[in-house]
Amino acid sequence: MQDGRSPRSPVVARGPTSVGKSRSSSLRAGGSAYARLVEACAERTWACPADASPDPSADLPAVTDFSVRGWCPSAWRPMMAGDGLILRVKPRLSRLSGAEIILLCELAGRFGNGVVDLTNRANLQIRGVPESGWQPLLEGLLAAGLVDEDPLIEQRRNVLVAPDWASADDTWRIASELTARLSEFPELQGKFGFVVDAGGSPVLGASPGDLRIERAVDDTLLLRLDGREFGVAVAVSQAVDAMLDLARWFVASGGTGRAARHEAPLPEWAAGDRRPGPTRAPLDPGMHPLGRVWGIPFGSIDAAALIDLVRRSGASALRLTPWRMIVLEDAEAVIAPAFIDNADDPLLRVDACPGAPACPQAGVETRGLARRLAPHLPGRLHVSGCSKRCARGAPADVVLTGRDGRFDLAFDACAGDPAVRSALDPSQLLAHFGAE
Repeated sequence: MQDGRSPRSPVVARGPTSVGKSRSSSLRAGGSAYARLVEACAERTWACPADASPDPSADLPAVTDFSVRGWCPSAWRPMMAGDGLILRVKPRLSRLSGAEIILLCELAGRFGNGVVDLTNRANLQIRGVPESGWQPLLEGLLAAGLVDEDPLIEQRRNVLVAPDWASADDTWRIASELTARLSEFPELQGKFGFVVDAGGSPVLGASPGDLRIERAVDDTLLLRLDGREFGVAVAVSQAVDAMLDLARWFVASGGTGRAARHEAPLPEWAAGDRRPGPTRAPLDPGMHPLGRVWGIPFGSIDAAALIDLVRRSGASALRLTPWRMIVLEDAEAVIAPAFIDNADDPLLRVDACPGAPACPQAGVETRGLARRLAPHLPGRLHVSGCSKRCARGAPADVVLTGRDGRFDLAFDACAGDPAVRSALDPSQLLAHFGAE
């Protein structure tokens, strides 16, 4: 290796570079996952610390860069956090069979710290992976078909679907074709995402996505660029072609980041007059036509607890949502203390990032405080370890932002917004809200 890295160490990206296309055709065809990744990225610029090889005497890999990155991790391109590497898995159609979710959780326990995050894009993130565990974890995910063998396609597969889709309905048809044709799309920013919300009425209106297929007020389908009020009518059979054309226009017109910040006038064909229908309420914990819905406190899943829930409930499959909820298909009601089965649980109104020590950006512990405050606040609470807004980008009724080991308090604001009171410690906050 010309750069002197150990062949067992992952290439841990430290900045917003792109992942090149894999030249390997199968897992069995050519060497280790590390060798394929090096080959895939041979023509790209990757920043990696000189001491990337793990220190056998250390519990965690060395961490030197925690700047705001502007990109999301993937299985091929892990991100370093305070508790180790984070690998993101993007289930197709936001669904895993019962066997697949059990296998993923077993891999998370074997090669990570046993914690799996559910993201607001309905993806899963395996946390706490040491650098020495990245290669065998990636190979396990590849062998199970949970990660695409082409890193470029895996990077592009940011497809969020309405979670109550049915086989052969409009959401299923469009999302399936889109996933199969991702190689035709131009190179887009790593966070650029697609939303397919083609059910009877929209449900993903508040969820992130740049190119959006939605149900219009008049019950037709529309294609809309995020940030624009109106979209253009499309037929199901033409929806992916139209998304491809709009993506090409986006790049050609100078779009480099998120669509909502792109102010170029739309091409005439895409400047429609269709407005999305009103967004219906997201799912609540409890019974569902597909089975049962369970809430995930803070979006953080104990892998062993999820295996237990899937097995005891008899679930045949699991669907992910962007609301920190999971749908277990064909599941029976069981007692599962690690999950939320009550729609009135105050933790459903709380957003809190991992905080310290799991995240090196955070200088405060977040979730313990959030649990204590939740029953005492009627509105939305956001407890953020720093000003990055990872757990919640939208305003909340009460916002606590960590700074220099204490919290800034704001109301009807986002993390990092100007504070009403600053430098409060947890005991002061608990007293202020009557939660002592």
